[in-house]
Amino acid sequence: MSEESDQNLNPNEEHKHTITPINGLYENWFLDYASYVILDRAVPHIHDGLKPVQRRIMHSLKEMDDGRFNKAANVIGNTMKYHPHGDASIGDAMVQIGQKDLLIDMQGNWGDPITGDSAAAPRYIEARLSKFANEVVFNPDTTEWQLSYDGRNNEPITLPVKFPLLLAQGAEGIAVGLATKVMPHNFVELLDASIDALKGTRPNILPDFFTGGAADFSNYNEGQRGGKIRVRAKITEKDKKTLVITEVPYSTTTSSVIDSILAANDKGKIKIKKIEDSTAANVEIIVHLAPGISPDVTIDALYAFTACEVSISPNTCIIQDDKPHFLSVNDILIENTKHTKSLLKKELEIRLHELQEKIFFSSLLKIFIQEGMYKNPEYENSSNFDTVVEVLHLLFDPFKPSLYREILPEDFKKLIDKPMSSITRFDVKKADEQMKNLEDEIKIVKNHLKHLTDYAIAWFQRLKDKYGKGRERRTEIRLFDRVEASKVALANVKLYMNRQDGFIGTGLRKDEFIADCSDIDEVIVFREDGKCMITKVADKTFVGKGIIHAQVFKKNDERTIYNMIYKDGSTGTSYIKRFAVVGVTRDKEYDLTKGSKGSKILYFTANPNGEAEVVNVALKPHSKLRKLQFDLDFAEVAIKGRGSQGNIVSKYPVKKIILKSKGVSTLSGLKIWYDDLLKRLNVDGRGKYLGEFDGDDRILQVHKDGYYELSSFELSNHFDDGLLLIEKFDAEKVFAAVHFDGKAQNYFIKRFNFELQSNGKKVVFISEEPKSRLLFLTANAGAKVIVDVLKGKTQIPETLDLVLAELIDVKGLKANGNRLSPHDVQKVKLEEPEVEPEEIDENEDGGGNEPSGEDENLTQDEVTEPAVADAVETEGAEKVPAEEKPKPKFERKADPVMQEKPVVEEKPIVGQPVETPKPTPAKKEEPKTQEKPKVEEKPVKKVDFEITNPNDIEIDDKGQLGLF
Repeated sequence: MSEESDQNLNPNEEHKHTITPINGLYENWFLDYASYVILDRAVPHIHDGLKPVQRRIMHSLKEMDDGRFNKAANVIGNTMKYHPHGDASIGDAMVQIGQKDLLIDMQGNWGDPITGDSAAAPRYIEARLSKFANEVVFNPDTTEWQLSYDGRNNEPITLPVKFPLLLAQGAEGIAVGLATKVMPHNFVELLDASIDALKGTRPNILPDFFTGGAADFSNYNEGQRGGKIRVRAKITEKDKKTLVITEVPYSTTTSSVIDSILAANDKGKIKIKKIEDSTAANVEIIVHLAPGISPDVTIDALYAFTACEVSISPNTCIIQDDKPHFLSVNDILIENTKHTKSLLKKELEIRLHELQEKIFFSSLLKIFIQEGMYKNPEYENSSNFDTVVEVLHLLFDPFKPSLYREILPEDFKKLIDKPMSSITRFDVKKADEQMKNLEDEIKIVKNHLKHLTDYAIAWFQRLKDKYGKGRERRTEIRLFDRVEASKVALANVKLYMNRQDGFIGTGLRKDEFIADCSDIDEVIVFREDGKCMITKVADKTFVGKGIIHAQVFKKNDERTIYNMIYKDGSTGTSYIKRFAVVGVTRDKEYDLTKGSKGSKILYFTANPNGEAEVVNVALKPHSKLRKLQFDLDFAEVAIKGRGSQGNIVSKYPVKKIILKSKGVSTLSGLKIWYDDLLKRLNVDGRGKYLGEFDGDDRILQVHKDGYYELSSFELSNHFDDGLLLIEKFDAEKVFAAVHFDGKAQNYFIKRFNFELQSNGKKVVFISEEPKSRLLFLTANAGAKVIVDVLKGKTQIPETLDLVLAELIDVKGLKANGNRLSPHDVQKVKLEEPEVEPEEIDENEDGGGNEPSGEDENLTQDEVTEPAVADAVETEGAEKVPAEEKPKPKFERKADPVMQEKPVVEEKPIVGQPVETPKPTPAKKEEPKTQEKPKVEEKPVKKVDFEITNPNDIEIDDKGQLGLF
């Protein structure tokens, strides 16, 4: 009912209430509810990084803090004085704070966020504030207070946290109309970034997850909306039949990861034999592979189809000035740093005021006693407090200029309340000493206030030194390659075709088998009428009658070349062409002929490595033809686009075409690069160029621990973090290694060839005794070592200049080699002649530079433990920036292209065209050559190794260890 109608009904009645429509009530109630949820429940405050329930828990813990553990149930009960939403929400929030292992010391079973195990009941677990929380989170003098929901108690509006707590712990919440998802960041990195912010440098922080794993933050977008993080589990290959997951992605648990793997196995995406969860203190999920399954492909499939890789979308929404704001994590850190600086300033100002008050009162007391004011007759005869104040004001008048502030009646009351016993025992000398200490402390505090930025930097540095140990980064920062599901999906279905009726699919079990494939693959189909199309694998699909070839389609595959001869329907002329199908629109027909009605394919083969066969063409008899048969070599036909017309074979009808000889590949070897950031092979020109690979070529991997292994050049291969050298394997290439033998406690030099082994077999080429380690590995024939030794009992120093190639002949892989010196080795200098890199024709290698084996030098950093250091330095061949390398293209032989004219004599022939079988690809073998490097005498680079104690194998700070 409206107000106007109500006045008409009661014109003389004064209205005390305004009637609001129901829709208006709902609008107001909803806005109030939304505002309450946003500000008082779901979204953390920017200054202390806490939601209201978390803040109330921390306040209760401080209120109950006596240094001992309290039952979680008691803490929950005390928190209910401040939090009106029940004990369940308080208990859950308390467990979440405890599991982040920063603010609360825990006792009992608090659950495990990695495995997903829940905490014990609150009556069985205990908690107290950590030392860090007591030092950083609380200060009643700088805390702003408000009444609790029932008005009986005071609670903090925000806690005076002097640390970027929000970014350290992270936060997640769903409110009305918005949500927040702040990622946790590394404790030490936050402190370093805060110091940088105080120095004027804008920080650039990245998340760090307690679950470890590896993450790609290239699209992090500073944590704002629209950003994305890809997080992967850490999966290692224990052997060819076993994978081990040792770290899981953030936001998952071991249980959810295992469930996702089992689900993918049930759907046929991956194939495993069994899975075991051996997680205890550390994550250990063991995946046993089925026979014949590639571990490298399975790792990619786990990332593609399971929770071993997850995508997280951050959204940094926080409360600032009683309103929700969307800020970047770097802006939040800067604001937290400024807030910490202001809190430190407040604390210093409060401390300065306290010190000044102490000196002020001590000065009053000293004057009061030294001048005998307490004996003054007027003071003794004063009858009331007002009279005492007047008398004392008169007595203190001469001394007021030396005091830092005015004397108030409260100050006189404190003097009067002093007992006579303390006055008579007053020690002037001790009082002067105490005031001097206070003055010295005041100077320090004023100096801190004057240099507040330096004081704040020192504060953050002290937190780092005191609490940073054991809080190193757990999540590895990596760049991930995109795993294409179609390339790693398990071939879990069989594909069939019915040539006559024109159907393909997985359900045609009685028809012709094509290949094994996955249910997400695509299939390419060629028909007799010269049409081709690509369609998705399905149970049964009509693709057109007259199928001559069908196979699983590989997108962007430039090495599969189709050889074809067809007859044009309008002229009867036959054409020959070679082409690749890189990518097309799904379910769209493409004409491979000139498009005339009645065109027909006479001969067709699909060649996975660009093979070019020789065929014999027989023409039908004709009066103008003298030669009825001739040979055609597809190698003489240039590879062009799918829509090209092709070269003329004959204007006369073709009787038949038969295969005369199988061909070899007309493509150059596959050019392979190694991307050290992604730790994957690629053909896109990223990283180090390894060379052209074909047939049985292998990749050599040398690891820091002194072993090597060979692998194929499949792009799906995975490589370890400990990789020290990767190059194309050459069995004739000679390497020299300097290594320390743990048993003989001495250094040895050996020269050898890496032997041909089966792929994936790890072969140790240094001593296998404990504490043995690899120092150097080089293929540089001119490398030298300068060894400083102590000779004889008198320990006479001497320097030995040794050329590695002259020290020892090439021996077997397992040979220990010769001792570097029989004397006590003190220092080893490595001299490597600088060799000009060989010039590489960009047209020949696709724009990358392939370092020759002799020119390639790698150096390991210094280590003081038997393990070899992680850093690897690569030198030698000139590096070409990735952005300057053109995308590699497969080269074809520079053969003459057939001209657009008949290649046969015009004579009549008879016969019919026949379909020929697909030729078998032949391997192409190229001779391998090796050139010795031309070593010029140029300034040498020196690397020193200082050995202070051969038994402990200590290396001085000047030296570097490793491959050179």
